[in-house]
Amino acid sequence: MVGSLRVADPDGQYAAVRLCSDLPLPSREFVRENGAWVLELPAARIARLEYQLETVDHDGELQVMLDPGNPNRAPGAFGEKSVALADDYEPPWWLDAPRVEGTRESVTVRVLGRDLPIEVWSPSDGELPLLVAHDGPEYDQLAGLTRYAGALIEHLAVAPFRVALLPPGDRDEWYSASAYYSRALCTRIVPALRDAVPMAGLPVGMGASLGGLAMLHAQRTWPGTFAAVFLQSASFFLPRYDRHESGFPRYRRIIRFVGGVLRAGGAPETVPVAMTCGAEEENVHNNRVMASALAAQGYLARLDEVPDTHNYTGWRDAFDPYLTALLENW
Repeated sequence: MVGSLRVADPDGQYAAVRLCSDLPLPSREFVRENGAWVLELPAARIARLEYQLETVDHDGELQVMLDPGNPNRAPGAFGEKSVALADDYEPPWWLDAPRVEGTRESVTVRVLGRDLPIEVWSPSDGELPLLVAHDGPEYDQLAGLTRYAGALIEHLAVAPFRVALLPPGDRDEWYSASAYYSRALCTRIVPALRDAVPMAGLPVGMGASLGGLAMLHAQRTWPGTFAAVFLQSASFFLPRYDRHESGFPRYRRIIRFVGGVLRAGGAPETVPVAMTCGAEEENVHNNRVMASALAAQGYLARLDEVPDTHNYTGWRDAFDPYLTALLENW
């Protein structure tokens, strides 16, 4: 648990300080106290908190910035964040472990009116299983996906496998339960990858946020494409929890798909589904509902709630043991 945040301001430069983060809080306002601004955080199941500060000066000018008194930083899809760490937080062991370096090759596939360059990481030659990752370049840069793969393979925790790093393209359109994109993924992208690299069996798909939603949509609508799926903080919008997302252009399409899955009495194909979600993030409610529905339909589905929120480092920290367990049984 992260306890409190403190921003030094001995000269009274700020008229107000507020917290910018994904953590749901009753108040984000810091309180002036002994030459500083202090925010006491409520008890929460988090081991790390990514955040920025919104400061207001005495002329009313707002500025969003990193915490100048906290040297801990984390990269993210929307820029760098400050990070408050609980005393018991430990980064994953594999970050600094010996690893197979692997090689990379590019496969370009023409889909939905554009050329999609897909980088494929390989630990060795020959026929290998393939992990297909939505938001692949971001997963690799911000969460070390191929570093994880190399370390687990070197450690003999899993058998060698390749990783296909799919760029998001038109992310908000493609990953929002789009029938066009799911068809392109399953009938063009996956077959093109199979033609380009020797693939053993069916691939495993993975994705986070909208990328997780899109991966489940593809698995549901094109059975026989994926052997299993790994979904992190997937955006399974439900009106009872997610009306604040109603401004998203494809909100209605997403809730139609999610509602259809929840109402379905079964599925054309059931596969192992490993899910992770931050214990304190907004998506945890709809992920709990989806995990229960998939399990009731015969999927080997499990949701594990992790001590973080909606960010790449939190997703990285959940690779082992949750993705590892899925790959061990591939």
